[in-house]
Amino acid sequence: MRIDILTIFPEMFQGPFNHSIVNRAIDKKKAQIHLHNIRDYSTDKHKRVDDYPFSGGAGMVMMAEPIVSLIEKLQSERTYDEIIFMTPDGELYNQKTANILSGYQNIIILCGHYKGIDERVRENYITMEISVGDYVLSGGELGAMILADSIIRLIPGVLGDETSALSDSFQDGLLSPPVYTRPADFRGFKVPEVLMSGNEKKIAEWKYEQALNRTKLRRPQLYQNYINEA
Repeated sequence: MRIDILTIFPEMFQGPFNHSIVNRAIDKKKAQIHLHNIRDYSTDKHKRVDDYPFSGGAGMVMMAEPIVSLIEKLQSERTYDEIIFMTPDGELYNQKTANILSGYQNIIILCGHYKGIDERVRENYITMEISVGDYVLSGGELGAMILADSIIRLIPGVLGDETSALSDSFQDGLLSPPVYTRPADFRGFKVPEVLMSGNEKKIAEWKYEQALNRTKLRRPQLYQNYINEA
């Protein structure tokens, strides 16, 4: 998989992408991440990428020209499955979308700033708009990091068996059950006996009940969706 990230702050990605799962995926050649500075495609002598909005109002708007120039350059080199814009008013991101995106070959992620981007870019070039939550960040970079990490970890061969994505929360529509490790007795707090019984059927039943109860308590809407689809 190849992910091209369009941003005015490419340096923000160096730390998160140079460590952990994403870095492992890159080293294994399971994923490529290419960072592109939108300012490099500005025709303004000061490399400006924003301007005042028509009709006035507070804030600035990212201009169409540098963004479109960069997108069209990338499109001339390969075909993209999605061109994603990170925006608070986009589709709320979830595991189902992550699963779908992880099967693609080439993705562009555009990081917005200020009051957003010229609407003509959204109407004519963007194919998917994603929000990572009902709140506003200073820019789309943090959202793009979340998106890239959540997609890349799902690519076959990236995770080891001990961290298999198949057992993650949300994969089956429920939160994950509690997990424990050694020692079995920590200061009088004991691991549930069923987990040490060796009875795989009972363990599976216990995990399912725990996941069901935890989801009902902590995420009632997710629980209701699961019940409705069952």
